[in-house]
Amino acid sequence: MSRIQKLESEIIKHKALYYQGRPEISDSEYDKLEADLKKLDPNNPTLKIVGTTTSASDKIKHDKKMLSLEKTYVLDDLLSWKGDEDILSTMKLDGISCSIIYQDGELHLAKTRGDGTFGENITKKVMWISNVPKFIKEKNKVEIRGELFCDEKSFFELSKEMTDMGLEKPTSQRNIVAGLMGRKDNLEFCRYIKFMAFDYIVDERLKTESSKFDHLIQHGFLIPNVEVHKSKETIEETIEKAREFMSEGDYQIDGVVFTFNKMALHEELGETSHHPRYKMAFKFAGESKTTTLKEIIWSVSRNGILTPVGDVAPVELSGAMISRVTLHNYGMVAANNLKSGDVIEIIRSGEVIPKFLSVVERSNSEFIIPDRCPSCDSKVEVVDIRLFCRNEFCPGKNKEIILNFIQKIGIEDLSGKRLEELINAKMVKTIPDLYRLEAADLMKIDKVKDKLSQKLIESIQKTKNVDLITFLASLGITGGAFSKCEKVVRAGFDNMTKIMNLSIEQLMSIEGFAEKSAMDFLSSLKEKKEMIQELIDLGFTFSVEETRETKVTGLKICITGALTEKRPVIEDKIREGGGIVVGSVSKNTDLLVTNETDPASSKYKKALDLKIKIITEAALLKLLE
Repeated sequence: MSRIQKLESEIIKHKALYYQGRPEISDSEYDKLEADLKKLDPNNPTLKIVGTTTSASDKIKHDKKMLSLEKTYVLDDLLSWKGDEDILSTMKLDGISCSIIYQDGELHLAKTRGDGTFGENITKKVMWISNVPKFIKEKNKVEIRGELFCDEKSFFELSKEMTDMGLEKPTSQRNIVAGLMGRKDNLEFCRYIKFMAFDYIVDERLKTESSKFDHLIQHGFLIPNVEVHKSKETIEETIEKAREFMSEGDYQIDGVVFTFNKMALHEELGETSHHPRYKMAFKFAGESKTTTLKEIIWSVSRNGILTPVGDVAPVELSGAMISRVTLHNYGMVAANNLKSGDVIEIIRSGEVIPKFLSVVERSNSEFIIPDRCPSCDSKVEVVDIRLFCRNEFCPGKNKEIILNFIQKIGIEDLSGKRLEELINAKMVKTIPDLYRLEAADLMKIDKVKDKLSQKLIESIQKTKNVDLITFLASLGITGGAFSKCEKVVRAGFDNMTKIMNLSIEQLMSIEGFAEKSAMDFLSSLKEKKEMIQELIDLGFTFSVEETRETKVTGLKICITGALTEKRPVIEDKIREGGGIVVGSVSKNTDLLVTNETDPASSKYKKALDLKIKIITEAALLKLLE
């Protein structure tokens, strides 16, 4: 066989295996096969094959072909393609593409991508998926396209149910989606699958790609995080966030999809038989290899969660020698029945933490899950996909809580090792204990002399006069990252009395807080009430950076659409000017800021209906002067 024929054969073989949920090679190895064939024969028909075949009885033609995507691994290529146009980004889920048709507002038909022209009818399966709306408020025919995927928690629960029924344990989150879409029985398993929408196809002419997502939200669909980009800097930030999510997120992605925001450009550029010219996938050249799992090491976090790390036989990945990989959580270990001696596939993309992908070969070792905390030996509790140590005085947990506080509040020279010595000497059990320490206490720990002990005490004591946002972020409140705490304080809750009296309704009115995250935040804050009061009694005082008096002071302001500056920058300017940033339009909103006049935007329409003042970004900046 010629080199071209060999490549054709390999591509067809691996494409079929991929869409059946049984891949034998990594994405990057497959992409190399396509790249090699493209060099030798750029117009080879094999390169234009999308998806795999479906059985004739189940074939349904797509009204508009479901194409593949052109891809790149090089940022400069992406920027060259972008030119001077605005582009929109969404994460590229590693699942199964799906098209859902609504007629007269009712879910009428669901189908897989298939070969791009014909898909397989999966309507009965999609009816089991809880986050797919069965009815929408749109009487005209609508097609919603998106991705079917399985997150970590669902994969764990599904694996358990399947093995309890005597069925074969699924091998990975992506493969189980393909497997379920091909099953003829047990359709109820599909309730563990989720759908994320990324396209909205109607006869109505829309002006921007971003307006599609406004419609999808309005109809109740889960959508990926959407950003509009004007500059290289924001594109790089988005790619880096996606790279981190690839390692740490609870569902699988393999890159970022970029799309020109102007719909007029979609029509102008058109499509090839393989891909639309107005979309580009930036993929991560993640290298994967197999290695042997020597041991699973468990540690306890500041939230009491037992975290597993795999100690593996050293293997070189992306230019680094790897001996440790993240195993995420108890659910991942249990769902994959991970044990010492297993041969596993791991992946690393760039500088991110190496990640477990799948079991290649199972060992005969015993499957062991700890029933005791590795730090305090207390009995652990299983909650969904996590193991918890509930011991309030667990040394490992408390060390992480206190260390997080030290790092966030900015106590210099007090390292994790020195803190551990103080905990072991029973001088420090809680955060307030740090502020009761005296120089003589510190001199009892190794290598701390008089001069250093005085310096440490001064470093500890000076943090008692602290910015309120920094203090809140240092407490380890659930969902209380610095950005969230900043939003709370900037929303007018600018002293500890107001914060401790926050209601769930007040918190939910702040950008970034849904009902669950607000409940988690308040519950965690309540648990820390006594400690906060103890710190205040020890002399803590809080300051808040004063806002300027402007024409937006006290106004609730919502933003929609693309801006000339990054949205967080504009939001900060609003807060500095005394304004309150909100995430949605309601009767309580004072201003809607947008550079677009597209009536397809749901926020724009709602603002018009409610007679809310609509202004441009330039007009907002003038009000902030």
